[in-house]
Amino acid sequence: MKQIAFLTLVLALTALPRPGLAAECYADYKAKQDAPLKLHYGVMQVSGACSAAQAQTELSQRLSANGWTLLNVISVFGPDGLQQRKADAGPYYLRY
Repeated sequence: MKQIAFLTLVLALTALPRPGLAAECYADYKAKQDAPLKLHYGVMQVSGACSAAQAQTELSQRLSANGWTLLNVISVFGPDGLQQRKADAGPYYLRY
C-alpha cells in the first residue's frame, strides 16, 4: 500500500509544470531603422510567457539596444514553426 501511495506521489510531482523547463517560444516581427530607412523581418526567441504581449516587450528592448525600432510582432509560435520562417528571416533569423 505504501508503494502505491509513493508511486502516485511521484507521478503527480512529475506532472507539475516546472518553470525552468518552459516550452520554447519564438516570435516573428518587423523592425525599422531611420536615416536612411531600413526594414527587416526577423525571428527571435522569447523567454518568459509565450504571448504576444511578452514578445512585444522583450523584442522592443532587444531591438532598440541594437538601433532598431520594433514595428510589430507578427506571431508567437513554438519550435515547430522555426524552419518555415528561416529563409524569410535570412540574417535576422535568431540574431537578437
